[in-house]
Amino acid sequence: MKNIIKILSLTAVLAVASVSCDLNRYPYDSIEQSKAFMTIKDATTLNNGLYAGFRGVVYGLYQFSTDVQADLLNATLDYGNRNGFPHKWTPFLADDYTIRDTWRYQYNVIANANNVINNSGRITVTNHADSLSLKRYLGDAYLMRAYLYHQLILRFAKDYEPASAATDPGVPIVLTFDPSLKPARSTVQKVYDLILEDLAGADTLLAATAGAKNSTRFTKDCVTALKARVYLCMHRYTDAVTAANSLITSGTYPLITTLADLQNMWVNDGSTTAGGAETIFQLAAIQPSELGNANNIYLGFNPANNKYTPDFVPEQWVISQYEVADIRRATYLAQEAVIVQGVDYPNLWCINKYPGNPILFIGASTNYQHKPKIFRVAEMYLISAEAAAQAPATEAAALTTLNLLRSARGASTLVGLTGTALMDAIKAERIRELLCEGTRIDDLKRWHMGFARSTPQNVGLLIVDPDFTGKVVAAGDDKFVWGIPANDMTTNPSLVGQQNPGW
Repeated sequence: MKNIIKILSLTAVLAVASVSCDLNRYPYDSIEQSKAFMTIKDATTLNNGLYAGFRGVVYGLYQFSTDVQADLLNATLDYGNRNGFPHKWTPFLADDYTIRDTWRYQYNVIANANNVINNSGRITVTNHADSLSLKRYLGDAYLMRAYLYHQLILRFAKDYEPASAATDPGVPIVLTFDPSLKPARSTVQKVYDLILEDLAGADTLLAATAGAKNSTRFTKDCVTALKARVYLCMHRYTDAVTAANSLITSGTYPLITTLADLQNMWVNDGSTTAGGAETIFQLAAIQPSELGNANNIYLGFNPANNKYTPDFVPEQWVISQYEVADIRRATYLAQEAVIVQGVDYPNLWCINKYPGNPILFIGASTNYQHKPKIFRVAEMYLISAEAAAQAPATEAAALTTLNLLRSARGASTLVGLTGTALMDAIKAERIRELLCEGTRIDDLKRWHMGFARSTPQNVGLLIVDPDFTGKVVAAGDDKFVWGIPANDMTTNPSLVGQQNPGW
């Protein structure tokens, strides 16, 4: 059996298949794996396909599912049970499409990254420019694999705890393409070890690729940003501060301080004026053929009546987090004319972080498409503050960093906070800054916190039920960690007895 690599358009994920040995020729759109990595042109095609696949597994359900699962949002009467089981927590089962698709398609992109890593040595380069390109493509693959394994370990394993990571079950590690492999789960520690190894490889390979605001290709600063996230999760707080602060102090990504620039970053993806100066990396998107998934559950605009029918709206406590002068309030939220079940609700607050970039519209109105934002310097301020707050000697630095972010956004300065009060302020700031960017469940899990959904904006348009508006979840609930997909549990004998508790 000969492995082949299916070379698809830039909007599709590269696929690997196998064909019978008795075929004399390959399909017109495929090439034998041994011949796939012969020229730098081949490598460029595969690199573009890798980015296309990556774009397909970040926004949409890959991002909003965990926020829907948490305490930020209420389901409206018109939500149509879209994303309903994660929101209700019960019955949220291991055969849910949210779990299935996240696992399947993120592993698919990992398989394509493995393909690049394992086969790039086949290419013979004849000039310096090609050598640099190949080095960058390999760095991209290592960084992409590290990023996706980190996403998988966040979803499908317990929070990293230094005392138990060596025995806690993580996710299967797959580093080669072999359809016959049926791997067992590696430990959380081994998965994080792989992530750090891949980051080290990417750091070396992308060392000459300087960071630049709004970059649509990986740079050395992207490696540093992911390191900061990973170190925070691993409780390596000094390393997290060092990585985050190196980006904060670089001067490359100044925090946005005006409403116009912040709205430009989120509406236009920073494509006009100075907006987006703080975006370290966002994926390219071009209409009509190079688009990803959309965070389309928050607005539901109907051009026929010029009103909105969102699936989910923010709870009142989320809106109340923002001071009136805070420029995030008028950017991340908007009061809209909403209609649900034929009833008008004028001036209802909606999540407005993903309204759709007009240059990506295919029709006359929004398709909610954006260039997915993967790393922003604002997150680095939050990582630095949280990590520094873990030790009394660095609490003052944590508060200073937190206030730098708050001041840039127009929020008031916090004074004299230490200990629990300081951590509570940092936790609240993560809600304000990272609202609906897919971080809330991860944060609650990392902090070992539960939640209770609280007072909604208006009960009239919502499903009022103990599993909806009245949901209470204890810290450490089994479903903070997603179940291994039911199909994999059935088809992979190595996973027998390795399902997560409660699934």
